[in-house]
Amino acid sequence: MTPKKLVALIAVKVVLLAAVVVGVMQMVGCNTVQGVGKDIKKGGEAIEKAAK
Repeated sequence: MTPKKLVALIAVKVVLLAAVVVGVMQMVGCNTVQGVGKDIKKGGEAIEKAAK
């Protein structure tokens, strides 16, 4: 395996691992679909507040 392919493979694995970690954190933080909606709403409100 060439060094470029090895670096690309490691990069893909790191990105996939990060996506899994974020997904697990989201599932743990939001126990229900309703909870996810509330979190998204709060995030939007925070963005709007920061934009003002």
